[in-house]
Amino acid sequence: MRRSDPLFHLVETFFRGYLHGTRGASRHTVLAYRDGIRLFLSFVADACSRQVADVRLDDLTVERVIGFLDHLETTRRNGIATRNLRLTAIRTFFRHLVREDPARGAQYQRVLSLPLKRKTIPVIAYLEPEEVKVLLRQPDRRKQSGARDHALLLFLYNTGARIGEALAVQRADLQLARPFQVRLHGKGRKDRVCPLWPETASALRRLIEESSSTAHVFLSARGVSLSRDGAAYLLDKYFERAARELPILKRKHITPHVMRHSCAVALLQAGVDLTVIRDYLGHESVATTGRYTRTNLQMKRRVLDAFWRRAGLEGSKDPRWRPKADLLSFLMHL
Repeated sequence: MRRSDPLFHLVETFFRGYLHGTRGASRHTVLAYRDGIRLFLSFVADACSRQVADVRLDDLTVERVIGFLDHLETTRRNGIATRNLRLTAIRTFFRHLVREDPARGAQYQRVLSLPLKRKTIPVIAYLEPEEVKVLLRQPDRRKQSGARDHALLLFLYNTGARIGEALAVQRADLQLARPFQVRLHGKGRKDRVCPLWPETASALRRLIEESSSTAHVFLSARGVSLSRDGAAYLLDKYFERAARELPILKRKHITPHVMRHSCAVALLQAGVDLTVIRDYLGHESVATTGRYTRTNLQMKRRVLDAFWRRAGLEGSKDPRWRPKADLLSFLMHL
């Protein structure tokens, strides 16, 4: 890279100064942005037939960004969500360039005008409460591993926690005396407190009493924190068993996040306000929470029934005209 070109310096100030110092981004966000910028600069270097160290600010054009986005979808076979994530990282970086290098502001603004690509929003998968009950019956709670698995499934359904939030829970985050509650460490360093059912508190209390760990609650057989893959494996195993007992489950696909969706839908079915559910789940916007109202068939049926009654289309008491028998006879003999 030319010594006169400040690209390396601006990349450094973006990550160490802006993301970490000014914005206070989480480690997860920093790594996601790092991967996006790394892939983009590597693409630009290949397009310019240079090494990454020789890429200059003048090479970061809107045409190169568009080419990179096409490369993600066609060559790397990335989906729209991943493509939009990379573009978000690039646009955030280019906003930093606008602030730090206003001389090329017009060049950067062309990149900032690129929109995210629209994608089809899939129907949210969730389990009905009766289906969750069948799932919760599957772990053998007489065994320590089964007690852990039951506590994890119950905890996910009770709190609606993301799987990363659940696996990060430590003993210090739990209050297992009334009022039962847990402190969850959410995305963007946002903590929230969720109440626990007495059954959940009892299941967690047993885990803690039977474990020698002083840190994480949900542990693997080796005594270390359970991994995401480990939790997904356990959920798959019990879901397969539950599907043998309740065949309708064979039509569904289970992931740890489905338990979060199931919690949200159950709260909606119970009549809880959307703003309360937003805070319960740790959503940034109530619009995110509103997705569950579009996916729940039971709620749609209740709304439709209420609409039917409001429209006054049922049970009309007005006597209807019916032809008399002699009239019918007259008509038949015409």
